[in-house]
Amino acid sequence: MNVGVKICGLTEERGLDACLEYGADWIGLNFFAKSPRYVMPVRAAELARRTRGTCSVCVGLFVEPTDAEVTAVLDTVPLDVLQLYTSPERAAALARLSGKEIWLSCPVSSRADLPVQCGVQRLVIESRAPKDASRPGGNGLTLPWDVTAGWLAPAPWILAGGLTPENVGQAVRMSDAPAVDVASGVESAPGIKTPAAVKQFIERARSARIA
Repeated sequence: MNVGVKICGLTEERGLDACLEYGADWIGLNFFAKSPRYVMPVRAAELARRTRGTCSVCVGLFVEPTDAEVTAVLDTVPLDVLQLYTSPERAAALARLSGKEIWLSCPVSSRADLPVQCGVQRLVIESRAPKDASRPGGNGLTLPWDVTAGWLAPAPWILAGGLTPENVGQAVRMSDAPAVDVASGVESAPGIKTPAAVKQFIERARSARIA
């Protein structure tokens, strides 16, 4: 099975074009203002339009957004998916509001934290943020990858947190992840992707199952 790849936190054309050239499955745009990868909706719309006619799907990341915040972004940006840091109940409400595919981010500290049921289309599994963190995700923390090995996931899922071209192959093999998500691991600065690192990450993720 081919490993899916999401590159998150795009802010500029060069990095985005590298994602498209090397075949990233999902392109992530961050709408959380406290993130160093935050992108204004008008700018995000310019980037998202570059994905039209490609095989890449455009994902918008939101942290506890209001209805008005989501609606304002969707009025400007042609998103395919909403990735949410919120409760399952709130995710269901935003699914009804937006009509979009919903991904729910799930912070995990141990195997006991893994979801056993799901009301969204995909789960994003990552390490729980420290108590003093200013963001619930995107902190570059690596999950103990064997936590998910053999897990009977209730929905398709993606592994995130602390992944790099150097460790993604091992992460896939240890976690049994069907897909992976990277942001800082392929950057020269927050939001600025390095095309060579994007290429290497995608290649190593895709080859992990046969390594």
